Amino acid sequence: MSARAGSRKVGGLLPAGLPGPLPAGERMLWQGQPRWQSVALRVLHVRKLAIYFALLLAWYVVAKLAGGMAVRDVAIGTAELAGVALAPLALMTGYSWAVGRTTVYTVTNKRVLMKFGVGFSITMNVPFAKIDGAALKLGADGIGDIALEVAPSERLSYIIIWPHVRSMFAGRTKPTLRAVPDAERAAQIIGRALAASADMAVQPAAM
Repeated sequence: MSARAGSRKVGGLLPAGLPGPLPAGERMLWQGQPRWQSVALRVLHVRKLAIYFALLLAWYVVAKLAGGMAVRDVAIGTAELAGVALAPLALMTGYSWAVGRTTVYTVTNKRVLMKFGVGFSITMNVPFAKIDGAALKLGADGIGDIALEVAPSERLSYIIIWPHVRSMFAGRTKPTLRAVPDAERAAQIIGRALAASADMAVQPAAM
């Protein structure tokens, strides 16, 4: 689903991705969800794993034929190995789809909220006062990751928030909005909101 401004109603009561109504004076600036295909390719590296399995199968065929195994037996063995290889690929693809369906990223004028969890739902609240900055990693297709640089005093569990996290650097965990469509626009909104919360003057970016 494309990133979008505004809110999506659940039962006509509450915007998706929020644990409750926003307090007075707080307003939603942006909301979006990961593109599940990009989660599969860029976060779980399904394509690389598929290439790896393909190379293993090719090596198996060449080695067995060179060793004198009958073509029929090679074909049966290859089919069995392909079935074994397809299982993790299918699981990882299914998990990526579930991540895309169950994750909602929300930016307000006071904080970033990350609702995620395939088995059970967690909503992580990151106030702007705890964010030192944000970094955008943008793909050629406009889909990207936005990593939040949280204050050193904040202790975050890499395992609990994975895959919504950037690879650990210098022992610090960075919560990350992963595989966000139109990520540059989302990053601009976060940047302006962070600057505004710190009473810094910024130039408006083109939308």
